[in-house]
Amino acid sequence: MALTGIQHWLDGKDHKTPTRPTDSQQTANRACGKLISGFNHEDSAMRHHDKSDFPLAETRRHLETGPIVLVTSCWQGETNIMTMGWHMMMQFSPALFGCYIWNGNHSYELIRRSRECVINVPTVDLVDQVVAVGNTSGRLVNKFEACGLTATRASRVQAPLIEECYANFECRLADDRQIDAYGLFIWEVVKGHADPTVSEPATLHYIGQGRFRVAGPVLDRSEHFKPQNL
Repeated sequence: MALTGIQHWLDGKDHKTPTRPTDSQQTANRACGKLISGFNHEDSAMRHHDKSDFPLAETRRHLETGPIVLVTSCWQGETNIMTMGWHMMMQFSPALFGCYIWNGNHSYELIRRSRECVINVPTVDLVDQVVAVGNTSGRLVNKFEACGLTATRASRVQAPLIEECYANFECRLADDRQIDAYGLFIWEVVKGHADPTVSEPATLHYIGQGRFRVAGPVLDRSEHFKPQNL
């Protein structure tokens, strides 16, 4: 996986005994001190938290923060839509995207057999449609018709785009070795579509119990980043 930018933040290792910092580490520490001193602490005051044990079954409330997406599929003339929240970017170029799909979903076999899908990204104005997609089964209804969504032709795959979503990403299966054991599909994004006028999309982030967080304002700290970490 090409996690170059992130890996620079994760290279530290625990040592059982203290060691004298190298010259490069001392330089990095001084740079970090300057960086922290440059922040406006009045605007981003840090607080201390009084924490208690948290139920492991509810971990998703804090870690499943990626946007809810609508996954479209097509196989032998049948199309479907499913909601999905368990996904991650895995590589930058080529763009690899991983997601978990339960084998009990009607979309599972359509996606597995076609080895294609489209990842459609809805915003808060589509929250009722997102819930409706999740509450209905493609075995029983045409979800495009039932949920009032518009299917449009993709350019690289057979699965349709959802016109009402501000962004759509056409995908082809890149690696199927983790599907049987973990339900993990690894995709290559082969074509992307996004509305350039949507600069701060109000995406939906599911936290369980029928509740969503909505993405808010963007905080720009790019001037404090090293170029290779952007």
